[in-house]
Amino acid sequence: MTDLTRGLASLYRRYNRRAYVHPDPLEMLYRYDSAEDQEIAGLLCACLAYGRVAQILAGVTRVLEPMTDGPRAFLERAAKPDLRRRYARFKHRFTPGEEVAHLLIGVKRAVADWGSLENLFSAGMSETDDTILPALALFVERLRAYAGGQSACPTLLASPRDGSACKRLNLYLRWMVRRDAVDPGPWRSVPRAKLIVPLDTHMFKLSTALGLTARKQADLKTALEITRGFARCNSRDPVRYDFSLTRLGINPACRDDDIQCLLKGSR
Repeated sequence: MTDLTRGLASLYRRYNRRAYVHPDPLEMLYRYDSAEDQEIAGLLCACLAYGRVAQILAGVTRVLEPMTDGPRAFLERAAKPDLRRRYARFKHRFTPGEEVAHLLIGVKRAVADWGSLENLFSAGMSETDDTILPALALFVERLRAYAGGQSACPTLLASPRDGSACKRLNLYLRWMVRRDAVDPGPWRSVPRAKLIVPLDTHMFKLSTALGLTARKQADLKTALEITRGFARCNSRDPVRYDFSLTRLGINPACRDDDIQCLLKGSR
């Protein structure tokens, strides 16, 4: 076991707890017990997870608030005009309510055809794929079509085919696929070993300091390189340490000396 592996394992034991989740849109998923509600709420939370965390939590709360009996039941009853009217005044940074309505329409149609978002995603998977990226690309393509076309959700649905690192959708997949004290993991058909690290600015800077990448851009190639680096520590679950590492930059209760110890051990 390398020093980096030991350091990551120590961080996981220390911080991979629900007590460290807030503030994080992941906490919204804990309101729901069923997989069918968690996968819809999770997609909404992840797609809106950009900007300041207080804005994210406020925006997600506004979107989920009308779904009093759960996202699945809400969408089964909701008609397209109702959704457009209900979210007409919503706005989260660059995302208007019309776009949220389109996404909800797309999810409604996808679930009606496939039974669940998990089924839609896993239909695009192949045993020969090294990662979830081919399935993710097809998942986004189909969701965009259900939502009304390529331009229906421009700020919410990024695709690896566009070269995007797809941070928010890879975050969504972490929530859906992994199951531990933090990640609810309602999906069963997607292997953890094929997940990609949700790459944001903080993870990029930390991974650079840890020597996991020498690339200059936080793009898809960089996300893959960093994921391979974490896979050397845990090939069956390369995204295992994502939550613990991101706490170091998000949660003020997490200690600066943990970062220094981790960086020292990686040298």
